Amino acid sequence: MEVTTRTIHGRLLLTPSAELNELILGVLGRAQELFPVGLVAFAFASGHYHLLLRVENTHQLAGFMNHLNSNLAREAGRLAGWREKFWASRFQAIPVSNEPAAQIERLTYVLAHGCKEGLVERLRDWPGVSAVATLLDGAPLIGHWFDRSREHFARLRGKSFQRLEFATEYRLRLEALPCWAHLPTDQYRQRIADLVAEIEARAALERQATGRPALGPAAVCAQRPHDGPAEPKRSPAPLFHAASRRVRLELRRAYGEFVGAFRVASAKLRAGARDAVFPAGSFPPSLPWVET
Repeated sequence: MEVTTRTIHGRLLLTPSAELNELILGVLGRAQELFPVGLVAFAFASGHYHLLLRVENTHQLAGFMNHLNSNLAREAGRLAGWREKFWASRFQAIPVSNEPAAQIERLTYVLAHGCKEGLVERLRDWPGVSAVATLLDGAPLIGHWFDRSREHFARLRGKSFQRLEFATEYRLRLEALPCWAHLPTDQYRQRIADLVAEIEARAALERQATGRPALGPAAVCAQRPHDGPAEPKRSPAPLFHAASRRVRLELRRAYGEFVGAFRVASAKLRAGARDAVFPAGSFPPSLPWVET
């Protein structure tokens, strides 16, 4: 599953900083502990972020994203001095097919952030949160979750405390892309290194063609969080990520059957039938999630 969440108006509320990076990793780590999704890759840009996840069901995904986005909005909003609505809308989750080509393409897309926009020359130069270094050499991903309730009550009692006194350290766990899960660690990292080299080479050619140098990490961090992007780019997202027309049509057909079954059950429920049967994996209005 590829998951994307964008800030309100595309504002740069996630502009990288050491403090924000620590908070993002802490919130992400706590969300993973509470709702143990398989985290394959991620990249946090200044105005949005992407996750590549393996989830057991829609209930797990919803719980994970609710915890992540609600807590990240509070923490990042506090740092940026932003008191209004933080996210543009709810998260967008797009299924990725089992086809290796589709999975590799999505992994490449997520990893390319920073380079493909001309912000940095090398993916390792991105000053924000990214899985690139860990995927390449196993660098640890460590953040802190801060218990703001305990901090608040300590202040009410007039107690002073150290910055990490009410914090919990979290280490993120990554898992392999499903189509490469059979590979030994060294071969998996080599596949990632090949993707990174390809991304950086393509970005170098683009800079050469346009004559525009990369913005650079320092300039990225110097952006004003309340500003919006100079050239916002929004295009319609697909319902699915698939490599072949056959699989795309299969997914579309299955989704159509799911939506049809949900609408039939919803109509029965509105008519007063409390025993209306909703399709597995759905969230009926005012009723519990339907187990798969």
